[in-house]
Formats: sequence, structure tokens, C-alpha cells
Amino acid sequence: MATLSGALLVLGLAACGGEGAGASTDTASQKPADLTIGVAMPTQTSERWIADGKAVKEKLEAKGYKVDLQYANDDIPTQSQQVDQLITRGADVLVIAAIDGTALSSQLQAAADKKIPVIAYDRLIRGSQNVDFYVSFDNYKVGVAQAKALLRGLGLESADGAKTSKAGPINIELFAGSLDDNNTHYFFQGAMDTLKPYLDDGTLVVKSKQTKLEQVATLRWQQEAAQKRMENLLTSSYNDGSKVGGVLSPYDGISRGIITALQNAGYGKTAGPVPPITGQDAEIASVKLINDGVQSSTIFKDTRLLAEQAVNAAEAFLQKKTPEANDTKSYDNGVKVVPAYLLPIQTVFKPDIQKALVDSQYYTAAEVAAGQAK
Repeated sequence: MATLSGALLVLGLAACGGEGAGASTDTASQKPADLTIGVAMPTQTSERWIADGKAVKEKLEAKGYKVDLQYANDDIPTQSQQVDQLITRGADVLVIAAIDGTALSSQLQAAADKKIPVIAYDRLIRGSQNVDFYVSFDNYKVGVAQAKALLRGLGLESADGAKTSKAGPINIELFAGSLDDNNTHYFFQGAMDTLKPYLDDGTLVVKSKQTKLEQVATLRWQQEAAQKRMENLLTSSYNDGSKVGGVLSPYDGISRGIITALQNAGYGKTAGPVPPITGQDAEIASVKLINDGVQSSTIFKDTRLLAEQAVNAAEAFLQKKTPEANDTKSYDNGVKVVPAYLLPIQTVFKPDIQKALVDSQYYTAAEVAAGQAK
């Protein structure tokens, strides 16, 4: 009787619990209006992520899907809770730009248990077998492009990448992104591999001697943290009258923090010009700085194209198809190699703004002039 009662109890629980949202639902036979895509973005403190969330939402809604978009304001527990809620509320596909690429394992297991496909958006989610697809840019090439932009800004290489006759030594400093963002490692490796010959022969000198990723990382990519570190570098390594010749920066927000610190120290005025500073994401405030001759360059990653690939992947999963991948080897998350679709990037100096950003209708000329997008 005890055995029979136990078996009946298990059956009863299974009947009451069901398979849950997104379980074995035949999404291929359902109308888009009956399907929900859960989108988890890391923060609204960055212009870039606001644009990403908006682009993904608009493109999905244009196809008739319901969208549940959440921002976590760079708080890991908040994002974990939001992903839990997206699953509970019945998301049929999850699109996740993780704050910490290792912090969502239990949520991804819950999604897998309910057969909800997971698309990692721009940031690879690590340490889980339950990541089904990855949409991003070639992040190693982003780092290479940033280093090449720095070398060009310093006059060591021409626009076509040819080495010039300019000699060193030139003092530079290095900045990197947040260590818990998998992209940071690709950006930094690509940049350092490119700068290595110039560092090895003494053309470039990191005066602070801070060259390891752990030394130059910027938690959560924060502008304020970058500004403070640059201020500290100026105090500790440039108090002998020497000058910063250039700065490798991985992101426009960090670049603006660096620029503020340098300007407060007299660069752009009494201490000489603001040195070449790289960036990434073509944020409108930095595009204006580039247009004004303050920031040297940025890497443009068209979020409209990234959003489009995320939508394509989500739609493929909903139709029980395999999303198109153009890289099935590079992105090992520690448990599996995640199939990926990688998009091209573009380096933007001042002469490139019109063609790359205005003609493509990413920004208007008025927005560039104002340094603010509508």
C-alpha cells in the first residue's frame, strides 16, 4: 500500500505540475502572437545596451512576437532573478546578454528542463552546456582593430597598416574591460598580440608597467573607475614630467573616463594635446569627441545587425530549425563549443563618421554635432 500510495503521489504531482512553460510545445505550429521571447540585457547605464534592447524588441515585435525585455542594471542577482521570472512567465526562447558569464548556470538548467532554447547575446555564457547559440562580433578581431587604431593614431602605422618610419619610445597605458565579461579576454588578447612587436622592441613603453589583464581590467566597464585609475596612473607614473603618448581603451565609456582624467591634468591645454585614445561601440558622446578631435577612434559594431541575427536565431529555434552559424569552432565556454554567428566590425576615425555612421542612418549629422541621440 505504501508503495502504491507513493507511486500515485508521484503521478499526481506530475499531473499537477505539467511540463511547464516552453516545455514540449510545438512552437512551429503556433502563430508569432502566441509566442514570447524573453530578453535579458545587462544595464541601462550604457547607451550601447539601451540600443541593443530596443533593436531586438522592435525587430521581434515587427514579426509579431511578444517580447519580455528586462534590464538588470549591472546587478548579478537581479539578472538571475529576471531570467528565473522570464522562464516562469512562459518564455519560448531566451536571449541573454549576461553581466557575469558564469553566474546563470541554474537558470540555464531550468530553461533546458523546459526545453527553452538559450541564445547568448554578444557575451558568451560560460560553464554551462545549456547555451544553444551565440550571436556576436569577432571579439579577437575587435582587439586587433583597437590596437591597429592606436598604432595609427600614434603615427606608427598608416591607414593601410603599413609600418611608418616614426621611432619611439612612446609611453602608453593599457585599459581592459570587466573580467567577468568573456569578451574582455578576447579584446585584450587581440590587442596585446598586435602591440607585442612594438612593446618588445621598445617602440612602445607601458610606463606604469601594468600590462597584465588583471592589472588593467575595469569592473563593470565603469567610466568612473577608468577615470580614477587614469588619475592614479598620472600621479604614480607621470609625476616626473613625462607624458602619456597614447591609451588603449576597450570601450567608449572607459575612454571618456580616461579623457576626463587627462583633461583635468592639463592635457588638451597646458600639458599638450590629448593623446590618441581608442574605444568601442561608437557611442554618440564619443563620436562627437572624435568629430571634435578629442578621442582618436572607436570600433563600430552595428547593433542593428546583431539584433537581426538574434531574431533570426530565435525564429529558427521556434520553427524547430537549426540557426545558421558561421563559426562552430572558436567559442568554447568551458563545457561545450557553442555555435556562433559573428558579424563584421568597422574602425571609425573622424573621416569615417559620415560614411559609417551618418550615411548608414545609425546617427544623424545633427546627433553627431550635439553628441546626443534622440
